[in-house]
Amino acid sequence: MNTEHQAVTVLGLGSMGSALAAALLDRGHPTTVWNRTPDKARPLVERGARLAATPQEAVAASSLIIACVLDYEVLYTVLDPAAGGLDGRTLVNLTSGSPEQAHEAAEWARSHGVDYLDGAIMTTPPGVGDPAMMFLYSGSPQVFETHRPTLAALGDPLHLGTDPGLASLYDAALLGLMWSTMTGWLHGTALVGAEGTPAADFTPVATRWLTAVAGFLTTYAPQVDAGRYPGDDATVDVQIAAIGHLIHAAAARGIDNALPELLKAAMEKAAASGHGQDSYASLIEVLRPATRD
Repeated sequence: MNTEHQAVTVLGLGSMGSALAAALLDRGHPTTVWNRTPDKARPLVERGARLAATPQEAVAASSLIIACVLDYEVLYTVLDPAAGGLDGRTLVNLTSGSPEQAHEAAEWARSHGVDYLDGAIMTTPPGVGDPAMMFLYSGSPQVFETHRPTLAALGDPLHLGTDPGLASLYDAALLGLMWSTMTGWLHGTALVGAEGTPAADFTPVATRWLTAVAGFLTTYAPQVDAGRYPGDDATVDVQIAAIGHLIHAAAARGIDNALPELLKAAMEKAAASGHGQDSYASLIEVLRPATRD
């Protein structure tokens, strides 16, 4: 197989699917595309893509099929009629969904003789093709290594493990991290903005602070894995006092405090559970399910 310029089929040409196909074309991969609305393929066809009239024709065109459609219901609607032509091919599913749906899709693929990788795209369409952007994959490591050179056309391909649900699970976890971080930044921006500081002035300081926060995560990860939380940097009790200052400052300036109040409640719950003198990492004990004997 000439993986340097491997032929690829892309099913689904929404904004993300179109970006995937464009990145493959940019790297010289013969690319066949299919979409329920053929008009969306016109810009890609003008760049050299081949438009398939049906999913069956699209599947037959390439040994590697990348699917990026609205949801899993649409995925099966597209693939079921073409299932007979998938035997011996590889399906890389970049459709957003849950880990449970990824497991079901892996079983569906296995029942039709299809090699399967589940994936998650950790960027927006303009970032597709940037080698700094992460694309997460889970499933067979052999299948991943076979197609890694082609998948690298989309972004930095990271294999998480054999469990096909891992990519979706990481996707959900990382999006939660993103939303929490961005909302925290917006709350801080609103707070300093109340005193006339532009977001553009606050943000360089905030991003520098996030570099330090990343260091805290590296320190806390072994504590979480070991279940031991030495409070030698800052205890939960100290953090409760500190967040009180944030809540007071924001309230005095009319800033919505729903996020810091939620965080304070989690800290107080951890303290009430005996973690007041432990590090902030001990909040994991009130977030994850209680262990059962």
